[in-house]
Amino acid sequence: MIRAVIVINDQGKPRLIKFYDYQPVEKQQEIIRNIYAVLCSRAENVSNFVQDSTFGPDTRLVYKTFATLYFIVIFDESENELAILDLMQVFVETLDKCFSNVCELDIVFNFNKVHTILDEIILGGQVVEMSSSEVIKAVDDISRLEKNPNSIVRVQKSISGWQ
Repeated sequence: MIRAVIVINDQGKPRLIKFYDYQPVEKQQEIIRNIYAVLCSRAENVSNFVQDSTFGPDTRLVYKTFATLYFIVIFDESENELAILDLMQVFVETLDKCFSNVCELDIVFNFNKVHTILDEIILGGQVVEMSSSEVIKAVDDISRLEKNPNSIVRVQKSISGWQ
């Protein structure tokens, strides 16, 4: 299960925080400070996988750096590290497509849309969609509904044989 998705900049300021296990705000801030301290102390030639005991002994952390942002996913032993790296790539690609070359300011000023994108990919700590084109379609449909709540959006049949 995915425990948290965090995006922080290279100065340690959180830009996106999503915990799938309840954590008090003080604990969240402590976790972010600890993660930033670990990431800053790591050499550039080491792997992106960190054994993290923040949530318990079986918890791991994977991070990837894009420009000035650290994308971090905390998860337990039921998830695969390489699959999480792929998930992070899908998330960043989707952000790039939605914001045309995403930057830190896009995440800051469009946090609702970023959370919507993340919610279309991960729901309750479980991965539900790995196709960035499907995520973009869903986000576009949601945006259309937000602009005109009285409109009807035709949803394509996604399951063959569904009547």
